[in-house]
Amino acid sequence: MVGQEKEAASPHGSIASVRGSVVDIRFEGRLPPIFSVLRTGADGRIVIEVLAQLDERHVRGIALTPTQGLARGMMAEDIGGPLKAPVGHAILSRIFDVFGNAIDRGPPLSDVQWRSVHHAPPALARRSTRSEVFETGIKVIDVLAPLERGGKAGLFGGAGVGKTVLLTEMIHNMIGRHEGVSIFCGIGERCREGEELHETMKKAGVLPNMVMVFGQMNEPPGARFRVGHAALTMAEYFRDDEHRDVLLLIDNIFRFIQAGMEVSGLMGQMPSRLGYQPTMGAELAGLEERIANTDAGAITSIQAVYVPADDFTDPAAVHTFSHLSASIVLSRARAGEGLFPAIDPLQSRSRMATPGIVGERHYALAQDLRRTLAQYAELKDIIAMLGMEQLSPDDRKVVLRARRLERFLTQPFFTTEQFTGLKGTLVSLADALDGCERILNDEFRDYPESALYMIGAIGEAKGKAKPGTSKASPNLYPKSADVPPPKMTAQRQPVVEHAGAAHES
Repeated sequence: MVGQEKEAASPHGSIASVRGSVVDIRFEGRLPPIFSVLRTGADGRIVIEVLAQLDERHVRGIALTPTQGLARGMMAEDIGGPLKAPVGHAILSRIFDVFGNAIDRGPPLSDVQWRSVHHAPPALARRSTRSEVFETGIKVIDVLAPLERGGKAGLFGGAGVGKTVLLTEMIHNMIGRHEGVSIFCGIGERCREGEELHETMKKAGVLPNMVMVFGQMNEPPGARFRVGHAALTMAEYFRDDEHRDVLLLIDNIFRFIQAGMEVSGLMGQMPSRLGYQPTMGAELAGLEERIANTDAGAITSIQAVYVPADDFTDPAAVHTFSHLSASIVLSRARAGEGLFPAIDPLQSRSRMATPGIVGERHYALAQDLRRTLAQYAELKDIIAMLGMEQLSPDDRKVVLRARRLERFLTQPFFTTEQFTGLKGTLVSLADALDGCERILNDEFRDYPESALYMIGAIGEAKGKAKPGTSKASPNLYPKSADVPPPKMTAQRQPVVEHAGAAHES
């Protein structure tokens, strides 16, 4: 049963047609307003949200639950309001579905209010104009793409490059650093990920300040389309009523757009470019603009964004970019080289990275770091064709600096300790800037690259290796010097020297 309140005098209609998840209902009296929730089927288990009024007698809705057993002529009841979500202190440490039902096998909810999931964004007069940096403890993000308190950051990447792992690590780091509430919203993702996240957060002891809301990928598109609004309603309660800062994590915002595309197609709307719904911009803005920093508190959002076929010109990626204050792009090439987190430092951007916000030293260091990595990217083709020996001495120094910077910007995560065997680290912004500055000043030119790989602060490099142990030309992959040479056989000689060394770590 859905936790929605009923009015005493609720109008009834009859099912006129059923086409998959699209249901037409005929009413003899007044028509229910748009976004009204109707219940039908045995015990009212089938829930329908009204999306269009066809004429003076018919409305068309999308089913938020499976429609098995639904037939023409069955009665449908208007519950007298829109979809609602529970809010209150009692929802902390619980897991909910789109209807506000607790799905964690815990005790029934008590002492909660039910609020509509449809709200207008906060007025401009209530929004805060102060810009503050939100530290994550992850070096490459804090140095090159700092997040904004009360802003929206996107994690862009294709399948399997580490979006969910990075999102989970941010939850772990930020619960300890920032007092407030974390809300995790899973839109169209795997139920396995939700179970693993719940167990991880339980072991870390952060569940008392966390709420999880899931619309799994096996649920109808209508439910996946509304689960983000339900999570935002909970976040707005903690911000506006309890005046607490909220960290809202969404995995994955592309699935929200994809669910809207499915709903639009089912409703018979003409698709736009690449099959997306014509109202994609308005639907995405209606969700994103509710995430804001106000006089009461701030909702800081970090959103994973799946990029179809790694094409950043896809309309879903383009529309999402326009709402973000920071864009963190994950690279499949860097993941293939074993450089984790696989964040592309040249494509990742933040509007917080200005001298007036982060300071002159941080800004200058970030620009110098980007310049060094960009020069190295331009030299890669020459190195691949002619080798390091054909570079000028200055270019060779740039390459050595860039490769050490790439290794230093890797970091072991707390959430992957059981897989890598490396203890996770939390690095302050001061330590991250100090390490980048010392590498750019060639203090670590005599250290092997492997000494800078998967460490926290720069001081850990001295414990991994002694200077002067590796003065040869840089190896192609991290830690490749630690890999024994392949065994020779009489039948065949290896062509390349252990090309799989990139994946050792």
